[in-house]
Amino acid sequence: MERCDFCELPIGGGCACSLGTDGGPTRTRGTGSVSAGSVFPTGAILVSPRGVAHRPGCLHQNDNEVTAPLWGWIPEPDPQLWRRISQGAPAQATHGNTKRVATRRCQSCDV
Repeated sequence: MERCDFCELPIGGGCACSLGTDGGPTRTRGTGSVSAGSVFPTGAILVSPRGVAHRPGCLHQNDNEVTAPLWGWIPEPDPQLWRRISQGAPAQATHGNTKRVATRRCQSCDV
């Protein structure tokens, strides 16, 4: 069974990452791609100035506004990095503002 790159749940059997919302970016079921003009790869982790990790297509962020020097990002992170992000296991941005460090995950993205 195919599993989601984001939540690792079976696609069509528990994964809600591909469910769209009105007016916002959506992840396309099966392909894992992000629509609505996102400039980041599907698996990227976006690091906010407040140290919060977001995913492309976050419902309360506009991917087009995620730019350096305010934001940092990790375009191709280890697949397990998202779940490890915490105070004890921070994620350092590798692109954009590389001084940005995520120590928590966005609750909207962490579905």
